[in-house]
Amino acid sequence: MRNASKNLPDLGYLNLGRANTVLYQLTPAELVEAALLRREGVLSDTGALAIDTGEFTGRSPKDRFIVEDDITRDTVWWGEVNIKFDSKKFDALYKKVTDYLSEGEIFVRDSSACANEKYHIDIRVITETAYQNLFVHHLFRRPEVANPTSKPEWTVIAAPGFKADPATDGTRQHNFSILNFSKKIVLIGGTGYTGEIKKGIFSVLNFVLPHEKKVLSMHCSANTGAKGDTAIFFGLSGTGKTTLSADPERSLIGDDEHGWSDYTIFNFEGGCYAKCADLTPEKEPQIFSAIKFGALLENINFNDGTREVNFANIDKTENTRVAYPMYYVNNAVIPSLGASPKNIFFLTADAFGVLPPISKLTDAQAMYYFISGYTAKVAGTEAGINEPKTTFSACFGQAFLPLNPVEYARLLGDKLKEHHVNVWLVNTGWTGGPYGTGKRMKLQYTRAMITAAINGQLDHLHYKKHPIFNLNMPVSCPNVPDYILNPRNTWADKYNYDEKANNLAMAFIKNFEQYVNHSNSDIISAGPRVTIAV
Repeated sequence: MRNASKNLPDLGYLNLGRANTVLYQLTPAELVEAALLRREGVLSDTGALAIDTGEFTGRSPKDRFIVEDDITRDTVWWGEVNIKFDSKKFDALYKKVTDYLSEGEIFVRDSSACANEKYHIDIRVITETAYQNLFVHHLFRRPEVANPTSKPEWTVIAAPGFKADPATDGTRQHNFSILNFSKKIVLIGGTGYTGEIKKGIFSVLNFVLPHEKKVLSMHCSANTGAKGDTAIFFGLSGTGKTTLSADPERSLIGDDEHGWSDYTIFNFEGGCYAKCADLTPEKEPQIFSAIKFGALLENINFNDGTREVNFANIDKTENTRVAYPMYYVNNAVIPSLGASPKNIFFLTADAFGVLPPISKLTDAQAMYYFISGYTAKVAGTEAGINEPKTTFSACFGQAFLPLNPVEYARLLGDKLKEHHVNVWLVNTGWTGGPYGTGKRMKLQYTRAMITAAINGQLDHLHYKKHPIFNLNMPVSCPNVPDYILNPRNTWADKYNYDEKANNLAMAFIKNFEQYVNHSNSDIISAGPRVTIAV
């Protein structure tokens, strides 16, 4: 199965010219066939390819590195997120990986990122497995005609079967994902989790676009209305980003990664990588209908004795996923472009139940809450463990930011002023008390608030200030009970509310201390204020 019918790229420049078998630019059907022949997976009853990614069912942030060199030394935000890697160690490890891959079959795909042609980058991806290459076909942008003779700008090499030796290779353990900005290579080994490929290129764009092009890169979903009005949704896992951006009345630009240039929002990707836990056709009809032949299911379980997926079974991982191309989405915008946004939504699932269900932010507040990237996760359902845990992820995607978060916030602030954008903080979490006492905000109310904001029905002066977070809370909203809009009203014990709100305010302030020296006074003063001793 040497793919002899197609022109093959010269891979000598990658030390892969000796590869036994090069399978270039296979179609999804050919990749599914290859995966089945290689026993990488099986077909579900809907025709989707179901595979297990092995030891790793998610990213491994502590094993993500950036090569320190003249390009990165004084620009990268070094620390726990961006870990330094020696350039000589990279060269030695690279040779080991490519020597390893040369001994067997490799799958090669030419693709690209960025729907805006002005910022388009060509990417060549070499994978050890067929399913990884199918993932790349879906998630990256697909050229109309592949050019095997050209040398792409960036290269991704993924070898899940290769395990590093930390003692000699400089890694933390046997798996790794390393970005080399001088050589323009993303090197991945020891893990079969496909998200490492996707987020490797996202990290590249998070460096190149803001630092070199002054384009704001964003971890967000985006959609557009019939009048061309774009809305953007930021939010960490569990906040409802996918659900709320999948509006049947609006068209999807993209579900995860976008850039904001002068007057355009553009999708980086060519597909979607959606979570599948508890998936139903009622809750997520768009995702459910995309799970058909060609789609890639990861780490799911079947009902016993069948090939019917049991989406409620998360024994392997809570991070079950499906990857599919944008053309599987009925209301997708093609090409994936939109105008500068009219509205931006920061989604947070506040399990403490103290943030307003919707509030309008000033530009300085938008920058503050963007840098903070707050949500709260429920600790669990075991007896006696019911306290939420605060989670801060800068710019709602800290793990993928090579630059200091304040740099992205400054770009955001410039664009907000230039385009006069409404920014909203939306609490999709708890009301009437914290997790264990209160209730989750009704989805119908959250949808109604977002619809009202997009339709201009909250463009009025009827707002009240939150005394601790200084947020502007509307006193009325169509199809939402007035009392819900002020979270303190929903608590039986008002003193307990004040105490919880002050505790959360303190958590915000403490988290922001790491950014104070890089922020101006307007951003710093836009944060909450503690009103009682806690």
